Amino acid sequence: MIDIKLIRENGDLVKENIKKKFQDEKLPLVDEVKELDEKARTLQTEGDNLKALKNQLSKSIGALMRDGKKEDAEDVKTEIAEMDKRIKEIDEEFPEIQKQIREKMLVIPQMMDESVPIGKDDSENVEVEKFGDPVVPSYEIPYHADIILKLKGMDKEAAGRTSGEGFYYLLGDIARLHEAMIAYARDFMIDHGFTYAIPPFMIHADVVTGVMSFPEMEAMMYKIEGEDLFLIGTSEHSMIGKFKDQIIKKEELPINMTSYSPCFRKEGGSHGLEERGLYRVHQFEKQEMIVICEPEESMDWYNKMWKLTVEIFRNWDIPVRQLECCSGDLADLKVKSCDIEAWSPRQQKYFEVASCSNLGDAQARRLGIRTKGDKGTYYLHTLNNTVVATPRGLIALIENNYQEDGSIKIPKVLQPYMGGKEKIEVK
Repeated sequence: MIDIKLIRENGDLVKENIKKKFQDEKLPLVDEVKELDEKARTLQTEGDNLKALKNQLSKSIGALMRDGKKEDAEDVKTEIAEMDKRIKEIDEEFPEIQKQIREKMLVIPQMMDESVPIGKDDSENVEVEKFGDPVVPSYEIPYHADIILKLKGMDKEAAGRTSGEGFYYLLGDIARLHEAMIAYARDFMIDHGFTYAIPPFMIHADVVTGVMSFPEMEAMMYKIEGEDLFLIGTSEHSMIGKFKDQIIKKEELPINMTSYSPCFRKEGGSHGLEERGLYRVHQFEKQEMIVICEPEESMDWYNKMWKLTVEIFRNWDIPVRQLECCSGDLADLKVKSCDIEAWSPRQQKYFEVASCSNLGDAQARRLGIRTKGDKGTYYLHTLNNTVVATPRGLIALIENNYQEDGSIKIPKVLQPYMGGKEKIEVK
């Protein structure tokens, strides 16, 4: 949510930002908010003036009665009664207008960083840099589900009976490898100065609307029936929500945390071959990182954060690239965002395994996350980035470490988490 002062003082700039995101249907919202804001401020001024005048007149009643001017006092009482009637109307109308303003402001996109490339959709995202050489071995790499099944590491059929499509059992060494990746990512982030956390896996609706847009919520979130609770789609939601309505002391900034959680997503629709494996599922596990910092530091943190994910995947012998999200692919709350994509030697292309986002003060405004400085109280900036999300990260590791004999080579950094095991072999 942007600062309403920007709409008051430079609505054309807000409209230009909307055009760059190819959301022209939202252009009328700027003028609608401006008109409602002017009406609200006029009402507030009228209400304040009436209350001040009422106080003055109320004080005069006693003096008029003492002077024997009973009729004049009654006239003043009548005038005050009319004022009370109008004040009541204003007190009822003002919050309704404020509500309308907020509803419209929640839909107006955040101002993008000037460096964001302009493009209509994800097909126009821009590759920035590659890390590691994308290798295609001389032997065939099977589909990841077939590799895992041969290693007796997955049972989707049983999960279908217990839970339905989009769920899975991981078994044996594959399940252990999955947890090794999460544990390594956790320790890696702790070693880089991030505080470890395990957050709540359910959050209230006001936290959901504070961290994401309504269309995203509808597409992703599972609602708990009969409760004001949603299952989280990522631990960023509850981690940022932790600081709701807080004024954070400047000496505590920046706040940088890494969190583990299961994640739950609707992931609607059919996806062909990928539906049979682990690429699109309703439940997965994730190590996340979030930062809350001073506004002038957020872009530096953004670049630090995505590079940490790159380093982890390279430590697992997985080639990756950074892909800059263009304006049309940028979610409405984001100032700037990039994806980290892993190389798939089977498909001979890259696929998304992580996403890093600078949300500016959008979430902080929605949730009331502030600090106090020499110039008063102001909103902080929030950022989030995937450390690793499985099973997508697991798919990338399996494909890039698959051996011709059907075994999986375990990267050296993960071997301590696997009891010293160097490979997972076909039994």
